[in-house]
Amino acid sequence: MSRPSRGSASYRAVLTLPHAPRLFTAAMFARLSYGVIGLPLLLTLYEGTGSYAVAGTVAGLFGLVTALLGPARARLVERRPAALTWLSVSYTALLAAAATACAAHAPTALIAALGLITGVFPPPVGPLMRTLWGRLVADEAQRQSALSLDTAAESTVFALGPLLGGLLVAALGAPAALGVCTLLVLTGFGLLAAALRGVPGSVCSGGVRSGNPLRVKGFRPMLLPVLGAAAAFSVCELAIVVARGTVAAGVLTTLFAVGGVLGGLLYGGHRWRGPLRRRPVLLVAAAACCYAVPAVDALAATAMALLCAGACTDVLLITAYQLVEELVPEGARTEAGAWVNTAYNLGAAFGAAAGGVLVDRAGPVTAFGGTAGMLVCCAAAGAAATLGAVRRRPSPAGA
Repeated sequence: MSRPSRGSASYRAVLTLPHAPRLFTAAMFARLSYGVIGLPLLLTLYEGTGSYAVAGTVAGLFGLVTALLGPARARLVERRPAALTWLSVSYTALLAAAATACAAHAPTALIAALGLITGVFPPPVGPLMRTLWGRLVADEAQRQSALSLDTAAESTVFALGPLLGGLLVAALGAPAALGVCTLLVLTGFGLLAAALRGVPGSVCSGGVRSGNPLRVKGFRPMLLPVLGAAAAFSVCELAIVVARGTVAAGVLTTLFAVGGVLGGLLYGGHRWRGPLRRRPVLLVAAAACCYAVPAVDALAATAMALLCAGACTDVLLITAYQLVEELVPEGARTEAGAWVNTAYNLGAAFGAAAGGVLVDRAGPVTAFGGTAGMLVCCAAAGAAATLGAVRRRPSPAGA
C-alpha cells in the first residue's frame, strides 16, 4: 500500500459531527448484544435439549440464517425505516421465548424451531451505522476515519463479547444470561431509534429503490477477498489449535483481534495515496504472507504474523466499506454493506469446515500453506477483476 499523506480527518473531528456521538453510542450498545449472545445461546440450548449436538446444530443454523438473510433485512430497513423497530421487537420476543422454552425443557422440536426463526430477525445495526456515517461526514477523509473508528469499535465488542457472555453464564445461569441479552437488545435498539428520531430528515432512503447492489459493476469481485480473508483465519485458527494447543491458540487469536483494532485505527488516521480499488488486492497478498509464517514453527514469528494478519483483515473490511460508498448508489448501500458482512460470515463458516478436513488429512503445516495459497488465488482473482474493470472503463473524450 502506498505511503500515507498528512491532513486527514481526526477521530475527534468525526465524533464531534452533528448527531454522531448519540448514534455511535447507541450502535455500540446494540452491537454489544450480538457480541455477547453466542455462549449464552449455545448453553441455553444445551440446557433445554440435553444435547450438545442438537444445541450446536441449532446455534449454527441460527448463525447461518442470520448471515444469509442479512442483506434482505438491510434492504427492508433501507426502504422502510420503521421496519427497524419491528425487527427489534420481534427479535427480542423470540429470544425471550427461546430462553423460556429452554428453561421449561420444552420439546426439542419447538426449541429448534424458535432458534431457527429467531435468526430471521436480528436488525442490521452494522450496515445501517455505516450508511449513517456516509451521510454524516463531509468528505472522503472523514469517511475513512469514521469507518475505521466504527470497525475498530465493532471488533472490540466482538472480541470482548464472548468473555462477557461467559461471565454472565457463570453468574446467572445460561437461560438468565440469554434474558440479559434480550435486555441489551431492547436498550441498544431503543437508544438507536431515539437517536435516529433526533436526526433531521430521513436517514434511510424510505422507499427509494436503487436496484440490487450485486449487479453493480465491481461490487461482486470485491466480496471475494473478504470471503477469502475470513476463511483463511478460520483455517489458521484451527491449525494453531492442533499445532500448539488451546491455551496458545487463545493467546494467538487474541493477538489477531488486537492487530485488527490497531491496524484499523492506524489506517483511519491517515489519508492513503493510490487507487482505492487496488487496496483489497494488496491487503490480501500481505495477509497471505502472514499466514505462511506459522508453518516455520516459531512462536514469536507466529504471534507477530497473526497480529499483522488481523491488521490486514480489518483494514480490508474498512476498504470494502469505503468501496460500497464509491461503487453503490445511495438507496442500496445498507444492503451492500450487509453483503460484505455476509461474505465474511460465509467465508468463516467455509474455512471452519475446510480447515477441519485439511488438518485432519494433511496436518497443520499443510493447512498453513494451503491458507496462504488460497489467499494468493484471491489476490490474483481480485487483481484480474480490477484490471478488467480498468480496461472496460471508457476513455476520456479526445484521448
